[in-house]
Amino acid sequence: MAARQVEIVEVGPRDGLQNEPSVFSTEAKVEFIERVIAAGTRRVEVASFVNPKRVPQMADAEAVLKALPRREGVSYIGLVLNRRGFDRAAAAGCTEIGMAVVASDTFNQRNQGVTTAGSIAAWLDIAAAAHAAGLRPQVTVSAAFGCPFEGEMPVGRVVDVACQVAQGQPFEIAIADTIGVGVPSQVTELMNQLKVVLPGMPLRCHFHNTRNTGLANAYAAVEAGASVLDASVGGIGGCPFAPAATGNIPTEDLLYMLQRMGVTTGIDLDATIATGRWLQDRIGRTVPGMLVKAGGFPARVS
Repeated sequence: MAARQVEIVEVGPRDGLQNEPSVFSTEAKVEFIERVIAAGTRRVEVASFVNPKRVPQMADAEAVLKALPRREGVSYIGLVLNRRGFDRAAAAGCTEIGMAVVASDTFNQRNQGVTTAGSIAAWLDIAAAAHAAGLRPQVTVSAAFGCPFEGEMPVGRVVDVACQVAQGQPFEIAIADTIGVGVPSQVTELMNQLKVVLPGMPLRCHFHNTRNTGLANAYAAVEAGASVLDASVGGIGGCPFAPAATGNIPTEDLLYMLQRMGVTTGIDLDATIATGRWLQDRIGRTVPGMLVKAGGFPARVS
């Protein structure tokens, strides 16, 4: 039987740093990205192209892209929320474009200034422009398990939004537990429904660990057929516009679980732990990740 494989998208340089109270220098961001690439990561969310007044941590997005060398097989992802952001990301040299559409109208309005339908329309325009420019477009359905303003998110609503964004022909659709309220049974149910209505569509999952269910949800996603998972070194991050939306699942903790399960990722665990400790020193506080503290464990003897 062939070994199972899961691709990890490192979101620390964007989703991780955007919620930090202090602003990382451009040089520190570039070092962060260089470290995760050296560890084996091949898809890195490097910046968001949004209003710098709203997210000052991302004000140097163009400078970060300019400082990053082009590497064969490495994809630099820029997150955008509208056509203006896409134009900036494309001009800066992003090789992959990600957009978020929130399943909740209220959250989408607060986060992006338009309704969910407005963001879907913007995504379809951006997806067409990305395809025309030879860039890889992918989209995330955010708040897929719950909204801080509307509460529980019906599965049917998430599936409907996913079907609408699929019309833009993304190479991948992600479902995101933006505020960390989901549990494994919900992940299994949503994944199974999406596989029925969008057969053949690669599915990515993005979990936050706000209520300590992030790794359990990641396990459920892998068992349900997710081919890609997002994670953030050290478990830093969160959404600036969602109350109490604490960090992402830690990359090193996720790697440990997957590797012990026999799932290959192509990413070096020890190097990722070292980057988590480097990051902890840079931000001057303890990060949420556990392996930064505990370290790994010797490989099992078969």
